[in-house]
Amino acid sequence: MPGNSDILIIGAGVAGLYTALKMTPRPVTVITARPLGEGGSTPWAQGGMAAAVGSDDTPNLHFADTMQAGAGLVDPEAASVLVDGGPAAVEDLERLGVKFDKDDNGAFKLGREAAHCRDRIVHATGDQAGAAIMDALIDAARAADHITIYERVVVEDLMSDDNGAVGGVLVYDVAAGERAGFDAGETILATGGLGGLYAVTTNPTPAQGHGMAFAARAGAVIRDPEFVQFHPTALDIGIDPAPLATEALRGYGAVLVNKDGREFMRDYHKDADLAPRDIVARAVENEVAEGRGAFLNASKAIGEKFPENFPTVFASCQKAGIDPRTELIPVAPAAHYHMGGVMTDLDGRTSLEGLSAVGEVSSTGVHGANRLASNSLLEAVVFGARIADRLREAEIAAPDEPAAPADRMEVEPLPAPAAAMKDVRDAMSSGAALLRSEESLEATLEVLAGLNEHPEMTSGLKSALVTAELIAQGALMREESRGGHYRSDFPDTDEEAFHTEICATHALGDEDFENDA
Repeated sequence: MPGNSDILIIGAGVAGLYTALKMTPRPVTVITARPLGEGGSTPWAQGGMAAAVGSDDTPNLHFADTMQAGAGLVDPEAASVLVDGGPAAVEDLERLGVKFDKDDNGAFKLGREAAHCRDRIVHATGDQAGAAIMDALIDAARAADHITIYERVVVEDLMSDDNGAVGGVLVYDVAAGERAGFDAGETILATGGLGGLYAVTTNPTPAQGHGMAFAARAGAVIRDPEFVQFHPTALDIGIDPAPLATEALRGYGAVLVNKDGREFMRDYHKDADLAPRDIVARAVENEVAEGRGAFLNASKAIGEKFPENFPTVFASCQKAGIDPRTELIPVAPAAHYHMGGVMTDLDGRTSLEGLSAVGEVSSTGVHGANRLASNSLLEAVVFGARIADRLREAEIAAPDEPAAPADRMEVEPLPAPAAAMKDVRDAMSSGAALLRSEESLEATLEVLAGLNEHPEMTSGLKSALVTAELIAQGALMREESRGGHYRSDFPDTDEEAFHTEICATHALGDEDFENDA
């Protein structure tokens, strides 16, 4: 399906659709690999969206919490943009049809999650905020005259001219069974995260960081790829991907206990069950490794209100034969969110002309080394609006004769073979997950290097491998522990915080990187 568009958005989660909606009246094209609402992480977001809308809250307090959680690497200017935009973002989503939970007086029902000093998590239908936001955005996007949507079209790579300017994408039209170029004056990556690179994840398994791989292969600067956030309480019930037990459960008073019923989080942090996510995740991992197990006990704090307040978690527990109103919920850490990504400025520009990024694929500077809970949906909305403001009336000229990398044309336009992807996920989970070391990371990189020679190489496997390699290389370069990145051979945190910036100098399969750490 060869085509062209003035502005092209890759991805149709909250970041992609909201950015498209805010572009009105300028025409914009959205390409998504699956039907709208399927395959992305946004509908699975249970916690909600953080915003300083409570009577006892202010953006300044939200700013302080965001800075504290990020372990020294949050950009203060980016954090100010984020928190100052929170109340307006909630108001705009309501205008688009999102029905946030309110009490009888019309005030927001606000929840609290780890490392927040106030109740500031705006919910929708209990623990279904992501799905509620997506439903509203899909309805609005389908009704918008300025948005053209192509579903079941898989993006395989970026196309660039001889000067490195991005001028569109190489796509595979699943229905037509054809591969073609799609030209664009400005391409916006809104491709989501990469949890599917790990054996245990709360993300859809196709979330394998392809957007970051596209940008890296085109020469964009990738910042802090090593910072992968593991949610501490995925349901440990043998399902892939692992259902999430939202942090809001602990915000309501649920506690983590071991198999003896002992509450253990106070052994690890003064804030106990509401400690920062990286600390809770490593605590849960340690309890499991020591044979004591880890469970959520919500029987006293939530009890009979569980089905009403947390219907998604309740349904997942019921499928596993667990009644969370009275029984303990087995949990384990799972890859959940990527704090690093394609480096952007405050208006979504990457280091490449003609390429922007928004949402989880981007590194705006708001998350640092450890994302504050429920800041992710807010980031997608606030920074999506800023990209739209920049481009709505801008003069955009497409580069001449952009082309996809030659090696992309030599492989089949297919997802990664299942066996090869299992090897990737196992290697990343054993060597580049919660606990890392030089030995484990080098072992991971060795597995990935071997898979670069896989006899059934596909476009999907190529992208998954380059993203996995970026994570492992970044983790190997960072010889300290900070936020979501923990090196057992470098357990201390350096006094001076620094970013890892990686620019691949060659295509996938080569090991040459430039680094500014």
